[in-house]
Amino acid sequence: MYAHLHEWSPTLASPHQVHREGVCEIWLTSEDTGAYGRDIGTDLPTLLWKLVEVIPEGAMLRLGMTNPPYILEHLEEMAKILHHPRVYSFLHVPVQTGSDSVLMDMKREYCIADFKLVVDFLKKQVPGITIATDIICGFPGETEADFQETLKLIQEYKFPSLFINQFYPRPGTPAAKMEQVPAQVKKQRTRMLSQLFQSYTPYDHKIGEKQHVLITEESFDGQYYVAHNKFYEQVLVPKQPELLGKMIEVDIYEAGKHFMKGKPAQNGKIYTPSIVKPLLRGAVSGTMEEFKTINENAHYCWSSEKSFSASLLPWNLKCPRVKIVSLSLAVLAVIMAVTIAIFR
Repeated sequence: MYAHLHEWSPTLASPHQVHREGVCEIWLTSEDTGAYGRDIGTDLPTLLWKLVEVIPEGAMLRLGMTNPPYILEHLEEMAKILHHPRVYSFLHVPVQTGSDSVLMDMKREYCIADFKLVVDFLKKQVPGITIATDIICGFPGETEADFQETLKLIQEYKFPSLFINQFYPRPGTPAAKMEQVPAQVKKQRTRMLSQLFQSYTPYDHKIGEKQHVLITEESFDGQYYVAHNKFYEQVLVPKQPELLGKMIEVDIYEAGKHFMKGKPAQNGKIYTPSIVKPLLRGAVSGTMEEFKTINENAHYCWSSEKSFSASLLPWNLKCPRVKIVSLSLAVLAVIMAVTIAIFR
């Protein structure tokens, strides 16, 4: 239903292909999406503007995590892109702590003022935007005053999506050699931050709204379909198979901490981004044409008497990946045979 584009080709063949396969939601994701292009003489906004040109109506693009330093360089362009009707007005910008002192200990390349600049600018230029962020509780050296700064930051912005992690030292890392915050203190701070996050409800004011949502998958409990609106807020809708992979208008009638519920609006327009059925959950985009080629080759490799033809052998097929895999297996078999012969 959606495609993770971990590596991007210089051409735009991939988005054209996935939409032909029924993909209606593209995720552009990496460890730091904002750093795209720095090593090849381009940048993230340039890529995104090319992408939105080929995304059909009714399909959406979701941007992955980006740290403050890189996004700061392109704030104005990023605001324009996040305003585009086929791009979710959503951005995951991890802050990790509300304390500059702790950020320095973490060796982060930004300060709280940088993070606030990004958030404030985007909230002003892209009304309604969803900003998600991360917090690490109990990083080595974190004082009570540092933690209070974190609580203050969350209270100020009331992020609708907040990922709270308790610090755990990884062996061999510099942080593991630092003086650790007592486990009980880390647990208490994690609990306090979680209670603060649970104390506000971000979607209550949206009850009664009409929203356009893209329906992409089934909920974990199997009771609803999961959709997202322009701000990548989760909306649960009735399970109507004919609507999967479509963008529809819904009336919001209920709201929870992490979701809203909507029902299809009467006489609402349905947008279909592809003429084919969407990929099944777990299906891998980009394999259909390749398998089609293999099947076509295999079809012609059998005679009318169903006798086996040498053209069906992997190295005679036209698919280069099959040839590579076959050759690799052959080489591996030779290596194993030689190794066994030597050590007998």
